[in-house]
Amino acid sequence: MNQKIIDQLSIITEEERELLDGRTEIDKTRYTEKKDLIVDSKKMLEHGRLIRIRPHTRFVYFPKHKHNFVEVIYMCQGTTTHIVDDTKVVLKEGEILFLNQNATQEILPAGKDDIAVNFIILPEFFDTAFRMMGEEENLLREFIVGCLRGDNGYSSYLHFQVSDVLPVQNLMENMVWTLMNNQPNKRSINQITMGLLFLQLMHYTDKISQNEDTFEQELVLNVLRYIDENYRDGELTELAGLLGYDIYWLSRAVKKLTGRTYKELLQIKRLNQAAFLLLNTKIAVAEISVAVGYDNTSYFHRIFRERYGISPKQYRENNKIT
Repeated sequence: MNQKIIDQLSIITEEERELLDGRTEIDKTRYTEKKDLIVDSKKMLEHGRLIRIRPHTRFVYFPKHKHNFVEVIYMCQGTTTHIVDDTKVVLKEGEILFLNQNATQEILPAGKDDIAVNFIILPEFFDTAFRMMGEEENLLREFIVGCLRGDNGYSSYLHFQVSDVLPVQNLMENMVWTLMNNQPNKRSINQITMGLLFLQLMHYTDKISQNEDTFEQELVLNVLRYIDENYRDGELTELAGLLGYDIYWLSRAVKKLTGRTYKELLQIKRLNQAAFLLLNTKIAVAEISVAVGYDNTSYFHRIFRERYGISPKQYRENNKIT
């Protein structure tokens, strides 16, 4: 990260000065007026704002708490240790931790050179980002969105180990810079930047660190990732072999965890890809059918019409950019 940003984030805050002068625990009144330790967005955000950043508070243990907002923690330098839903998460330089409103968090004391930035974000800030991820059904998109929204069945946090992914690092630095320097139109800039960040992260779901207790979520991600990469000819038999599971057990598990069969998930991906090719290329419909895995063009036409209500040719014509 840019050294000027690091230097600015390293400055001892008023809160940290109190800790260095002898205070032994956090001042809860900085975070909430309530008895329960639920960090309150009204304390963290000015009225009308959807997002702000603050340097991560060092030198003190932060006891178990929740938030009534989405928190994103980006590790600029060094490490911080978090206990999220009783699972230890060590956040290293360049990594990102997303916490939704269901997450329970504790934070171990950080040292002087452990520099992190906390994004305090109201859920509606993500609306632009979600639209940028596409309105067509995308299985990996739904997983990420479900985690951030706190939908039942999804993880309360996402830990992306993306320190080696340059586009992600650039986008995070851009957001930090824009918010720290109070750039004009910063809300729009950062909403779009967050959308670009999600589009990048959708390509790096293999870098999501999984809680040992979230076997089912990891299984779903593995299945969706396989379909995303092998939609043309990917077979459940091959996937079961790669994962080391009995095919009949895996088939039942996929249906239980996603509400859809493997065949249905594969078809969603294939038809989404077909729709993309129809809108963004001039490839003939028959060639698109084969490209997404359907050698029987008549069958492709039938299932495409069932999903979109019109033929592939009509879909292309109706959505043509004039």
